[in-house]
Amino acid sequence: MYMTNAETTYIFKQYILQDCLMSPLDGITRVIADSDLDGLIAAAILVSGKPDLEVHFAHPAILRAGSLDHLINRQTALCDLPFHPDCGLYLDHHMTNKPSLEIEKQFIAAGGICVWRDTPSAARAAYDFMKNELDLSHLEEIMPIVDELDSGGISYDDFMLDGPVLRLSRSLSLAEPEHLQTVMKQFSLGLPLDDILESHKDRLDNLKNERNYLESVVKKNTVIIDRMAICDLSENEIRSNGYLITALAGDEALACCVIHGYLDGSIDNPDRPALGASFYANSFRSEENRFDLSKLATALDSTGGGHANACGCRIQARDSSIGKLTQLDKRYNIEKWLDLWADREIKLLKN
Repeated sequence: MYMTNAETTYIFKQYILQDCLMSPLDGITRVIADSDLDGLIAAAILVSGKPDLEVHFAHPAILRAGSLDHLINRQTALCDLPFHPDCGLYLDHHMTNKPSLEIEKQFIAAGGICVWRDTPSAARAAYDFMKNELDLSHLEEIMPIVDELDSGGISYDDFMLDGPVLRLSRSLSLAEPEHLQTVMKQFSLGLPLDDILESHKDRLDNLKNERNYLESVVKKNTVIIDRMAICDLSENEIRSNGYLITALAGDEALACCVIHGYLDGSIDNPDRPALGASFYANSFRSEENRFDLSKLATALDSTGGGHANACGCRIQARDSSIGKLTQLDKRYNIEKWLDLWADREIKLLKN
């Protein structure tokens, strides 16, 4: 959409007024953030500036389903999650979440602050936005790691080493809300990274010991079709991100699809989540990914989305009038994605 000089001036003036006349956190009493390390650090940055903020962790699908509408108003900051017009402060970096110019203009006119940035992570967007207001030097060590993990910048060797920060990232889950709150608070208070890792040593050691078993499960449940590694981890508690699938698949896979959750699951139940899929480019290959995987995530699920290199969606029923998903629905979704993937040179090339 073309932006006129008047529109540019309008939005610029709004940002100047917001920056000069008030703190970005004035009026904000609540934060809702994604439950991964990126969302957690973004939330910690805001809490560093306002320690009494009420913090909730969520998942994009939960917000898109409207399950959090009762918590979102002009006193709410959203971090690393889809845009919601009723929030007061919006911080994100996902391309599919970027509000249009017209929506952003309306949001700002209604008193909202929109901080969508094309940064490696939402935490980086929050860091850049708040660094002139706060002393965030205690986060300088963790920030590059968050950027690498969220943007696919981590090296194969560093990933396979499975260091303590990677394991801390893997430990974060909506199923353990107290752990999320503890880690977020530790980062917001400025504790040294080594001290934070040491305080969770037993948990991180257990994750290290479980890594070999996780690798065996991933290998057993992964098949490569037309250079797409499909790993079906549904109907069990095992979860994995795309890094492990693509690391084990090697250069044969350009990308991967990880299926997780339960046929009878619910987006509101972190112990038995709804059946979903995540798509990841193989960031360990020497060639840059040329395909927009978010088109796969939104092919059947209008609420899916993310980045071109990392995104997700929920499995959709073939017949929306039938409430419960079946194995046939899962197969149907996979077949549709593979059909689209087969035409990737025409339909999925990045713009």
